Amino acid sequence: MDVELYVYDLSKGMARQMSRQFLGIHIGAVYHTAVVFGGVEYFFGAGVQTCYPGTTHHGAPMEIIPLGRTDLPLDVILEYLESLKQIYTRESYDLFLHNCNNFSNDFAMFLVGRGIPDHITSLPRTVLNTPFGAMLRTQIDSSMRSITQAPVPSRQVPPVKAATARVTNGASNGTSSRISNGTSTNGVPKTASAASFAPGEVHYATTIEKVDKLLASAKEKCAIIFFTSSTCAPCKIVYPAYDQLAAEAGDKAVFIKIDLNSSDPQIASRYSVRATPTFITLLRGIKQEQWSGANEAQLRGNVQLLLSAAFPPHPHSSLNLTHFHRASLRPELFTRIPPLDKLTAKLGKAANDSAVLAVRSFISTRQSSGAIEAPPPDLPAFGAFLRRATEELPAEVLFAAYDLLRVSLVDARVAGFFAEEAEARTLRCLVGHVNALGQGCPYNLRIVTLQLSCNLFASPLFRKFLLADAEVSELLTTLVASSLLDSQHVNVRVAAMSLALNLASAAHRVRMEEKREALPESAAVELVASVLEALAVEQESKEVVRGLVLALGFLVYMAPEGGEVLDLCKVMDAEGTVRGKEGLSGGDAVVKEVGREMLGKGLRTK
Repeated sequence: MDVELYVYDLSKGMARQMSRQFLGIHIGAVYHTAVVFGGVEYFFGAGVQTCYPGTTHHGAPMEIIPLGRTDLPLDVILEYLESLKQIYTRESYDLFLHNCNNFSNDFAMFLVGRGIPDHITSLPRTVLNTPFGAMLRTQIDSSMRSITQAPVPSRQVPPVKAATARVTNGASNGTSSRISNGTSTNGVPKTASAASFAPGEVHYATTIEKVDKLLASAKEKCAIIFFTSSTCAPCKIVYPAYDQLAAEAGDKAVFIKIDLNSSDPQIASRYSVRATPTFITLLRGIKQEQWSGANEAQLRGNVQLLLSAAFPPHPHSSLNLTHFHRASLRPELFTRIPPLDKLTAKLGKAANDSAVLAVRSFISTRQSSGAIEAPPPDLPAFGAFLRRATEELPAEVLFAAYDLLRVSLVDARVAGFFAEEAEARTLRCLVGHVNALGQGCPYNLRIVTLQLSCNLFASPLFRKFLLADAEVSELLTTLVASSLLDSQHVNVRVAAMSLALNLASAAHRVRMEEKREALPESAAVELVASVLEALAVEQESKEVVRGLVLALGFLVYMAPEGGEVLDLCKVMDAEGTVRGKEGLSGGDAVVKEVGREMLGKGLRTK
């Protein structure tokens, strides 16, 4: 999918003609920019706005600059855009310091890995460096508000669904290469039958062939057939309930409606239907029930029984886990900013690298003035510096470079970039380097690596998409496993517990909200094994015990029955391990619930 930069001149040519007279310097335009892809133009003015390309009041763009291509799926892009909306608000707009060009630069860096041309982003500073620009900054900003923050007419705003279809069709396969594993974006396997009929809808059939196709699509689940007729008044009473049940069932069942007055008579003959309304339920292709009458309660009850038979409820759904369910799902972040002078001094000559200087300035500005006043630095250049640092800097000072990344990742824009960086190459390089050092890794480098890994979760993109990358998950679980058993440094164990908790809570959220597994099973099994092993030997920290038990609970709760996670918990006597820590935890309610309820009562399969 091609990404373009639309460049407009807010002055309509006046800047080119009069800038030298007023400012003493020549400028070619007062630039307004927008990022365009998938048939939609994105820009910052009255907040983050969209329109069809070239349809704003600015007229036709003076220049269209190709920025590159992106194969990121739309849901990834929209997640990142949501994080930008927290920073690019209507109230935060400033013509000189926080404008459309800053937004375009941030967005482009995420989409294609590079920003927009420097002559555009540097223009406001150039103007402010002139006496006239500095003197009239406030008046100029105020006078331009009606232009820069004008609303977009509703007829020119693309519907979200239209934009979604446009972008999805423009991408190679609707997903990024890192998470392409034969499933759709919601984790449902891509099969011909699944693609043939939309889930959650009532399907109308008038021929034997159509009925057979619909039932074939339900051969691994269940189906409900509703025989009606256009002249049946009682039938119409249950139409709304039938439609609602279909919507609630989603892809778990196929709901079919057959009007006997307009369908092939062979259908009624096959199913011996002589009256309307008549209902038939089928479980994995086998007929279960048949009844007649417009009884909504009976319909709802029979459909619920059918769905329960097709998809038995998980044993955990009936457990008393009040305190567990109240546990916070917010990621554990490490946001403390060290003295930057002392930190960068440890880098020696590398402290003068342009990427380091830019990141240091970004952190300082963000700390003193907030995210709005701190546009992200050249993140691809910073990533390249970090990868070089693993080869060029001694292990004992390398932590300083890692720590700059740790602090930067607190900003969702930075976390979003490194979460979706091509092949996650910076993350893989940094974590892989520490894992390769093994027990020889210096204490300060290990703990900072754990903390920066936690800070990746500042972006929801990491939770939703990067966890599915088997290599990244393996790197992080290996880091956790090797750090949880550090008997000498409780701070390392606390940081490792925090990373385990972030991984587990993120996987739990995806499981609960999207009904799919976020972590590859091998990574989940390794994480569970590491947590249980660390719990068994932990004798010192109440904080570590509670965090590890909570992480274990997130990994185990509603885990697939018959899967390796639940089997491992049985083999390793997870119940005994957790219940054995109740004393160290001070009788913590979550520890009790996970040990006694989830692992005690819940580890049973049907």
